[in-house]
Amino acid sequence: MNATPGQLPPESALENIPRLITAYYTGKPDPAITAQRVAFGTSGHRGSSLRASFNDAHIAAVSQAVCTYRKNKNIDGPLFIGVDTHALSEPAFATALEVLAANGIETMIAAGGEYTPTPAISHSILVYNGGRSAGLADGIVITPSHNPPEDGGFKYNPPNGGPADTDATGWIETEANRLIEGGLVQVRRMPYAQARRAPTTHEHDFLGAYVDDLHNAVDMDVIRGSGIKLGADPLGGAGVHYWARIAEQYKLDLTVVSETVDPTFRFMSLDWDGRIRMDPSSSFAMQRLIGLKDRFDVAFACDTDHDRHGIVARSVGLLPANNYLAVAIDYLFRNRPRWRSDAAVGKTAVSSAMIDRVAARLGRRLYETPVGLKWFVDGLLDGSLGFGGEESAGATFTRIDGTVWTTDKDGIAAALLSAEITARSGRDPGEYYRDLTQVLGEPKSSRVDARANTEQKKKLSQLTPEKIQITELAGEKVQHVLDRAPGNNGRIGGIKVMAENGWFAARPSGTEDIYKIYAESFIDDAHLKRILSEAQSVVDKTIGAG
Repeated sequence: MNATPGQLPPESALENIPRLITAYYTGKPDPAITAQRVAFGTSGHRGSSLRASFNDAHIAAVSQAVCTYRKNKNIDGPLFIGVDTHALSEPAFATALEVLAANGIETMIAAGGEYTPTPAISHSILVYNGGRSAGLADGIVITPSHNPPEDGGFKYNPPNGGPADTDATGWIETEANRLIEGGLVQVRRMPYAQARRAPTTHEHDFLGAYVDDLHNAVDMDVIRGSGIKLGADPLGGAGVHYWARIAEQYKLDLTVVSETVDPTFRFMSLDWDGRIRMDPSSSFAMQRLIGLKDRFDVAFACDTDHDRHGIVARSVGLLPANNYLAVAIDYLFRNRPRWRSDAAVGKTAVSSAMIDRVAARLGRRLYETPVGLKWFVDGLLDGSLGFGGEESAGATFTRIDGTVWTTDKDGIAAALLSAEITARSGRDPGEYYRDLTQVLGEPKSSRVDARANTEQKKKLSQLTPEKIQITELAGEKVQHVLDRAPGNNGRIGGIKVMAENGWFAARPSGTEDIYKIYAESFIDDAHLKRILSEAQSVVDKTIGAG
């Protein structure tokens, strides 16, 4: 197989979709094998039918567990459910609906079988629950996000509209595995055709509701008035029909570069490792839109469930995710006068320190948390956070009036914000970021993966500052060694070491026998290399790796 990063995939790299769907219905998970059990990570349960980690049994069990969880928590409003364009999403939706209908859950499905982005689910939950104290809604998004075509995923969003917290996902995971171990005999289920006709199954116009409200989050008037040329690439994902509706409704000069939906995703250029991923933050995966950058003043793409964004500026091509977060934060807090004066900036512990400098210059409190947008949900709900974002190109922000928009990542709004920035400032986001660096310094950043076995990864996840023997980092005095995020005191699942002009963080991978080092320098590339080298040395010594 000739699989070159940045090139279109050869035929031999494409997934066999009939085989994938067959495995979904015929595969049976073995609860004794850890990799075949239900496991909720930061973004729900993910797996593949080809690995017996995502199939009919898993989704039936998880759906029943969600029904029981709702009953235990007295959540008795409608459940909003949506799917993305991965091949396993449609069969998983059918399984879930069979269980939801059999349990008598009022279920809102997309009108006309439309695909549904994650932010549209969050938006619908929040709009429905606005002003209510009982009969609250929640939701399910069936998506593995930007993962390869053979993967499936299942996320639960409680009534706060955001990703479920670990208490909820832990309970659902445990209950689902118990049901699988019991042979699914306690799972209520009815045939799909009957579930579609059930009096509890209702169609909902997710697309119309979201697009109609979008002008309350992004200033569509300033975009339209500027006449700038925009490009959007849905990457064959769930927002594929949203962009044309947005362009028509708000009269924007916006070209949708492709509306192709193909479960093999053969139109995607290969990612860094020769695999197909719909990752809008990857320059390898974004080759199509990068190649078209000179046609547009600014262009953007979203991943398969449209909760992540990628911004392509005419001036620089694809912006690194951290760079755009810094730009968005600086712009929003200068151009949202109705936001609370004490509204804070939310960032994760491994996001760029450029954000720290932007927040300090704005005079805004920085709220730094472990990885995961779930840590920002409460602040977004009450307006004490104006923005919440993470280094993996996921972010959301409050409405123009400072009230909640979504509490899950919203790639559509973040993408359109780049158009608002360009329209109002007269600079595309690449030029805007360049101007920021002239005042605040220009960070150099990198991430490396290092080998670590299960025991070493466990040690890393449990490290405390007392166990790290380091007083200097690349020639600078160490200012802080953290195992907890300063914003909410949550464990970061690793360690972060900070000096005046550089930092690193080390965290174990949840899926591979590696740990990840994130590093940044505000001096130069040589300083960054020194930070990375010292970081790996001190971590390996501490956990007994290398």
